[in-house]
Amino acid sequence: MALPATSDGLNSATWQNVLRPFLLRSSFDNVVLIGTHVRAHVIAPILDAAVVLCMVMSFMLLLEAVFMSAVSVYVKLFRRTPEKRYKWEAMGGDVEKGGLDYPMVLVQIPMYNEKEVYHLSIRAACALTWPPDRIIIQILDDSTDPLIKDLVKVECEEWTKKGIDIKYEVRSNRKGYKAGALKKGMERHYAKQCDFVAIFDADFQPDSDFLLKTLPFLVHNPKIALVQTRWDFVNYNALLMTRIQKMSLDYHFKVEQESGSTTFSFFGFNGTAGVWRISAINEAGGWKDRTTVEDMDLAVRATLKGWKFLYVGNIRVKSELPSTLKAYRHQQHRWTCGAVNLFRKMGWDIATNKEVSLLKKIHVLYSFFFVKRVIAPIVTFCFYCVVIPVSILIPEVEIPVWGLVYIPTTITILNAVRNPSSLHLMPLWILFENVMAMHRMRAAIVGLLGTSSVNQWVVTEKTGQLINDKADIEVPLLEPAPTKCSERVYVWELVLAALLFMCASYNLVFGNNNYHVFVFLQAVAFTIVGFGFIGAPNPTS
Repeated sequence: MALPATSDGLNSATWQNVLRPFLLRSSFDNVVLIGTHVRAHVIAPILDAAVVLCMVMSFMLLLEAVFMSAVSVYVKLFRRTPEKRYKWEAMGGDVEKGGLDYPMVLVQIPMYNEKEVYHLSIRAACALTWPPDRIIIQILDDSTDPLIKDLVKVECEEWTKKGIDIKYEVRSNRKGYKAGALKKGMERHYAKQCDFVAIFDADFQPDSDFLLKTLPFLVHNPKIALVQTRWDFVNYNALLMTRIQKMSLDYHFKVEQESGSTTFSFFGFNGTAGVWRISAINEAGGWKDRTTVEDMDLAVRATLKGWKFLYVGNIRVKSELPSTLKAYRHQQHRWTCGAVNLFRKMGWDIATNKEVSLLKKIHVLYSFFFVKRVIAPIVTFCFYCVVIPVSILIPEVEIPVWGLVYIPTTITILNAVRNPSSLHLMPLWILFENVMAMHRMRAAIVGLLGTSSVNQWVVTEKTGQLINDKADIEVPLLEPAPTKCSERVYVWELVLAALLFMCASYNLVFGNNNYHVFVFLQAVAFTIVGFGFIGAPNPTS
């Protein structure tokens, strides 16, 4: 068939030479050849760019992890305890007699339908050692269940009869959720008489000497706005999921909070088990409900006013970890989405602030927000659950061994150093965190874009003694939750598990590397989570 000459001088003979390889092959061979060309010249460059981007983000995470771990180890080796860095003297005077030597303290306990644990925090707060005339316990009950509200009210009345100054406060609506409740509580006339406020969630149980240990830091150091203590967990050994959570939170407190406190006197308030200077809260603008991380919001605004924060790791407050996968997912969505959304809303305010140093602003913007809240979930999911498996199908793409092995190994070792007792669980921790990274990445994108679900607030379910009673018996690491299929099955996790199985199988048969070992294990992890075979049964089932 003759082809006409074209405007650029190509004659029919030239076109015949170009098309001859395709004309001589069958239609199936043509499809294969076209697919190979598209893979090599379209898909491979895109994946190469993704690899480079992931390597850059991984290196950013590595530098951050090395820096924080170095600070944490320095504090431990040289015993740079809070008492050595700041003035601390025991409160003077007789606790029973009280007196002006002891400042007025407000203890706030916000709660919402906390039937299983409400009594734990109330009893612990009422047992705090402090002059009775210098402390006020405030229960902020937003419960919508009339039965639970009656139980909480009766509990408060019982303590009132024992001579405890305890106030039971309710609202007509839940506007602002926790932030709204705390803000409303601070508006009470008796709250305005207080100098400091200690905040505990409903499942937190401070020791009786909590105030005696924390308040001296605030009393003797007028620049400190917040003293944050460490969380301890009563149910960490009950399930595999709670053990993994403990590993992550131990790293958060031992490394992230410790390094932030030591270097820049700044870190995110954890929302509970901390004591605030009320004048710092007021100067920062009080509680705001514009995000689901009202605690972090207040912390950032306070540090921009020049206030300092102190983390005291040797003071621990007992609490409960989410024991159901549903509760844990809700919690992680709220934490991740809220933090990224706060970054979106406050980024410019931080950059243009004139009251703190340039170095501190860089730390807050880059380290605290961008690397930890945005980069971490994105690179964890995209690199380990997408780029590595897909590269199996694209042989033209090579991932540097330093990015594939050395960086994640180093980060894992840095985590293991601060969790030596959980070293045997590190492989499971890695696989589970990669699965949760997909959920966190979605939350981060929602927070960054500010979509309609950005302020979705779901209170983390507590099981109270239900899980504690099971802690003493042998509990299987993996167990299905006997709930409705729609509540137990997570479709996207199962879809990704199928894709990972396909990539791993292809690598096992046709590949020239051992990626399939990791990808198969990750596929199994996605399958387990997808079918809800981790965590305890939902208590409401």
